[in-house]
Amino acid sequence: MSLRLGQLLLKAEIITEEQLKQAQGEQKMRGSNLSSILIDMGFLTENDLLTFLKKRYGFPSINLADMQLDPKLVGLLGEEFMHKNQVVPVRRSGSTLYLAIVDPFNVSVIDDIKFRTGYHVEALVASETDIRTTIEKHLNPTASIDGALADFEDEGMEVVKQDETFDLTEAEKTAEEAPVVKLVNLILADAISKGASDIHVEPYEKFMRVRERIDGVLYEVMRPPIQMKNAITSRIKIMSQLDIAERRLPQGGRFLIRMQNREMDFRISLIPTLFGEKVVMRLLDKAKLQLDMTKLGFESEALEIFHEAIYKPYGMLLVTGPTGSGKTTTLYSVLSELNKVSENICTAEDPIEFNIPGVNQVQMHEAIGLNFAASLREFLRQDPDIILVGEIRDLETAEIAVKAALTGHLVLSTLHTNDAPSTIGRLLDMGVEPFLVASSLIVTVAQRLVRCICPDCKEPINMPPDAFLDLGVPEEEIYDFKCYKGKGCTKCSNIGYRGRLSLFEVMPMGDEIQELTLRRAPANEIKRAAIEAGMKTLRQSGIAKIKQGITTIEEVLRVTVA
Repeated sequence: MSLRLGQLLLKAEIITEEQLKQAQGEQKMRGSNLSSILIDMGFLTENDLLTFLKKRYGFPSINLADMQLDPKLVGLLGEEFMHKNQVVPVRRSGSTLYLAIVDPFNVSVIDDIKFRTGYHVEALVASETDIRTTIEKHLNPTASIDGALADFEDEGMEVVKQDETFDLTEAEKTAEEAPVVKLVNLILADAISKGASDIHVEPYEKFMRVRERIDGVLYEVMRPPIQMKNAITSRIKIMSQLDIAERRLPQGGRFLIRMQNREMDFRISLIPTLFGEKVVMRLLDKAKLQLDMTKLGFESEALEIFHEAIYKPYGMLLVTGPTGSGKTTTLYSVLSELNKVSENICTAEDPIEFNIPGVNQVQMHEAIGLNFAASLREFLRQDPDIILVGEIRDLETAEIAVKAALTGHLVLSTLHTNDAPSTIGRLLDMGVEPFLVASSLIVTVAQRLVRCICPDCKEPINMPPDAFLDLGVPEEEIYDFKCYKGKGCTKCSNIGYRGRLSLFEVMPMGDEIQELTLRRAPANEIKRAAIEAGMKTLRQSGIAKIKQGITTIEEVLRVTVA
């Protein structure tokens, strides 16, 4: 604690001169912070200190309870530095780093952080207990596992080492022991409570870590003892009914759990890595499946075009974007809209993520020859009205899908392309004839997911005009913009974001684009024509979301290009 703060407390008559001298004498012997000594000696409480700094000097305070540290920010300071100086990086906004600190007058520490990071530092006052607890939880995440591992040593559990013969009986026994079961259950429950979409269990040479993807971003949540890596993997395999003796080949499975009257479907993927098997678990929560197209994030004009396209009697509708961009949710919302007694709907999916009553869903099995192309052929014998193909991956699938679209069926599918205009070039590159693409494709939709600003801690911010110009906002519209950000609260785990929404780029196949397709025009020429015809790009969709106060400039820049 700096000398200045001790004098300020004395001047405010919160402590006496005698108490300050006693604490300073104790500090010379113990080498601890003056604040800790004053609190330990009963001369001051943590609440007194926080109230004094907040009311007298206007320093904002922060409650660090249940806060997750961003590994990138921790890496900026280093764990040793945080522990030594009792500081916690809370969040970053632009060139500003928000820092939880006990003594905001400790100029030497703040200047050191400015030098280390290159950021401007804003001090937020937190209690020393909160800071110490947060740092310890990050450095030793297993300390907060509510005793799940308290009896780990006592149980005498022996985990098979990598160079030993794998004992199947012993592995099953180990995986069913109480500490392992508790730990795996805790990992699953924690991910569900935080609304995570994926869990990554990763073994390395000297440590093992568990990460969760929350609103599209991975966060480290714990580091179980490395000795437990085989036991944890075996437990997950047993839950998924997989072969626990097979550790050389990738495996995939699933299991269903019920928690607080909710059903959660877990899809499991294991791959062998250098130091053991990595497990990725995808969480599929039926309660969170958004099937209302009006709430997906479409702008009104784009939604009108899209809605008109899905009610065409035949043709092909493609949704494009990278993995995890929300394509499946968009297609499921279309199926939900079109799911009527009068329609025969067949889907070929890999995997089937959600069960939709009234829709005939087929799971792909490549090992036995049941792939997208084979399923499509059989669907055409099943008198279908609407066909969904999980993904067009090859020429065979593409040709059958196009022919189905030309013979009286509405075909829905996905492709991996960067934007809507690139879809045409991708189909042509596969080998589909230009006249077939031009006559079958109705509309192409590209999408990305952006994180939404937490509504509970949303606050306005001022941004320089250059930031808007760099984003692509027309100069005449710059001064109409109001930007917001999430300050960080317990509802959003101090991240500032909660939930996600899609950005959409909807490109209908007008006459000009059909003409460009027939002469194999490049994607940039098709894009220019689509924009002239009124298409809003992904970046423009993002700008609209910023203007509505839904997301931030940083998020739109993260997922879109100019």
